[in-house]
Amino acid sequence: MAVPGTATFERLFREIASLDVDKSDLKRYQDFVRDKVADLLVIGEAHAKADQRDVVELRDLPITKGLQETIHDFREVSLAADTVRLLRDIVTVPQMDLSIADETDAALPELAGALTLALGRTFRILDPTLENPATDAWERAFRVFDLLL
Repeated sequence: MAVPGTATFERLFREIASLDVDKSDLKRYQDFVRDKVADLLVIGEAHAKADQRDVVELRDLPITKGLQETIHDFREVSLAADTVRLLRDIVTVPQMDLSIADETDAALPELAGALTLALGRTFRILDPTLENPATDAWERAFRVFDLLL
């Protein structure tokens, strides 16, 4: 399956982390974005249920201080607007018991963009000399996110 906006995502990873990614990397990236947004929504749903609400509000998502700062940093990326438009088609809401508030749904693409920036930074932390991430680099980065989300 082709990743929509391949050229934009390739430019984005070059800009945010000086990484060269190819189509197979972008498929991994697409899966990562869907999985991590779903993880955030699952936790958000649990928070909403604990508060006895039937709608998942943006405040229910586990947005940490670091992720909030990364959202702000992502807004400064030159390709942020183009990326958000593309991420609207990539980000999907998993089957949930509760409804998603419109504000929450609207925020998901930008949140996915911030996760993208955090992913690029994670590659750099794990291997500052990395230029073209191989499968093992993707797996290591994903394991870091699995610890946190």
